[in-house]
Amino acid sequence: MDAKIIKEAVLTLAELYGKSFGGKVSGRYRIPRKLVCDLFERRRIYPEEILLLSRAMMEHGYVLIDMDSFFIVLSTNTFGNYRRVNRDCISRQSAAPKAPCDL
Repeated sequence: MDAKIIKEAVLTLAELYGKSFGGKVSGRYRIPRKLVCDLFERRRIYPEEILLLSRAMMEHGYVLIDMDSFFIVLSTNTFGNYRRVNRDCISRQSAAPKAPCDL
């Protein structure tokens, strides 16, 4: 797949993140596989091409999640405030599955 086509697709998907549609001013969205194929002007895209697109999206600060029939686009900033699991928590969970862990 041509790097220029991937770059154009990334820019389009990134621009959509900031656009108002679907009842939200901006933010995460889902896009049907068919529309992603349309971005590439192709009938189908293959796993290695999705991987290239996903890596390019990550370079621009976005995460592309393949859900088979559609894709999810999220900002990498979305994950900044998630709880973090540490080694102690994993150890406790393995030893006693029902015991809560203290982070």
